Amino acid sequence: MVMLTNTREVPMTTVSVHEAKAHLSTLLTGVERDGKPVRICRYGRAVAELVPVRRGKRSRVAPELRHIVIHQDATEPTTAEWEDA
Repeated sequence: MVMLTNTREVPMTTVSVHEAKAHLSTLLTGVERDGKPVRICRYGRAVAELVPVRRGKRSRVAPELRHIVIHQDATEPTTAEWEDA
């Protein structure tokens, strides 16, 4: 039984756990192709959603961090610095 429910963004297909198990590959193909999420219900209650992975902008380094220069090997032991403490 497939029902369409309206959400704010995209209409979502709703399937039972049994149907999701039987047709998982088909559901994944649809999510990947169309970008429409699928809600999986157990006993009529939503328990999970298949949603497309967001692909887009990569995270950027803060401009302030581009000016930092490290003048030593960051992997060297720092025991000499702590001996005076």
